[in-house]
Amino acid sequence: MSHNLLIKNALIFDGHSPDLREGSILIRNGEIEALDEKSASGVEVFDAGGRVVTPGFIDCHFHAYGIDLDMMRMESTPRSYVALKGHLRLEAALRRGFTTVRDVAGGDSGLALAVREGLIASPNYYYTGPALSQTGGHGDARHPVYDMCCAGGSGGIGVEVVDGVDPLRIAVRDRLRKGVHAIKIMASGGVVSLTDPIRIPQYSAEEIRAVTEEAGRRGSYVAAHAYSPEAIVHAVTNGVRSIEHANLLDDEAAAVMAAHSAVMIPTLVTYQMMAEKGAEIGMVEVALKKNHEVLASGKTAIEIATRHGILVGFGTDLMGDLEYAQLRGLEIQHEVQGTLELLRSVTSRNAQVIGNPQHGSVAVGSFGDLVILDGNPFEKPSVLWTMSEGRTVIKSGRVVK
Repeated sequence: MSHNLLIKNALIFDGHSPDLREGSILIRNGEIEALDEKSASGVEVFDAGGRVVTPGFIDCHFHAYGIDLDMMRMESTPRSYVALKGHLRLEAALRRGFTTVRDVAGGDSGLALAVREGLIASPNYYYTGPALSQTGGHGDARHPVYDMCCAGGSGGIGVEVVDGVDPLRIAVRDRLRKGVHAIKIMASGGVVSLTDPIRIPQYSAEEIRAVTEEAGRRGSYVAAHAYSPEAIVHAVTNGVRSIEHANLLDDEAAAVMAAHSAVMIPTLVTYQMMAEKGAEIGMVEVALKKNHEVLASGKTAIEIATRHGILVGFGTDLMGDLEYAQLRGLEIQHEVQGTLELLRSVTSRNAQVIGNPQHGSVAVGSFGDLVILDGNPFEKPSVLWTMSEGRTVIKSGRVVK
């Protein structure tokens, strides 16, 4: 739903430069046409009043269908209900200033079509479909004692359990047939899964290569859930491009990531929120212990990655009712990066991860997706993560109401 809009009296952060520049932004048909007012005829005018304008924020680890921390409960919920809640999660993210999200472990062609047709208010939506997990891996939600069916065959809402090279090839091909942006695999244990140690690599080298080869032939890539150094190295050396979380990263694994041009998407806020609210929302003891293990090391992992020249993006990974804390993710990552590096991570760097330079920058030809902040983040960083009346979100040249 594009629109023609002139934003004048703006102080512009372009997604890259540390210097803010005064100017105007002319958006036509949803894209930035000029950074001046010379050809601004027949357009709506918005006076920024000297406020800072940034590219729209990008969340590279979002879950539209992640309506519950209990994976088994989520997978057994009627999909019509999940889709309706997913719509609300997308709309809330847009109002916070996230004009683009990458849904890694969920989403489908129907939700993506609704977004493209403007049936729902939403950020730009990139999705992987259900993540792929081995039996007994992070995506296998079954209790170790009470056996039952897990997602398979037609695929789950967020995760599908698939084992073996040939079945994985078929699963990847089917996702690509349906129009996914990338493929997600579970390459190590996880916090909320019950049966897998958090450090042990998951999937064999042959299985991971089958996934990455199929994705690569279609010009796509693979993102992997991975915490430990051994899991990260196992994933990257077998073709994975995007490492999600990476909380236990060390220098040796970081060197391997850098050598393979892999990127890192930290999700610090989800561990903080589970530490604060986990017991209250019913997280079991084994999950709380795992969360404690990765919580303290997450910030250090960003420092290590930065030291090795790895592209560090931004993600949240908030499930269930914790999704309200999306903006708090900026606050927590700011503690490690500071204002400039955080802004780059949540805009231009995440655009590099997605592979579309029209996102994440204020430049001629970029999408007209912007956030007008209620203050200068270089003087008062909290304006990045604080909702206020002065914050205005622009999506495709239209003010989000």
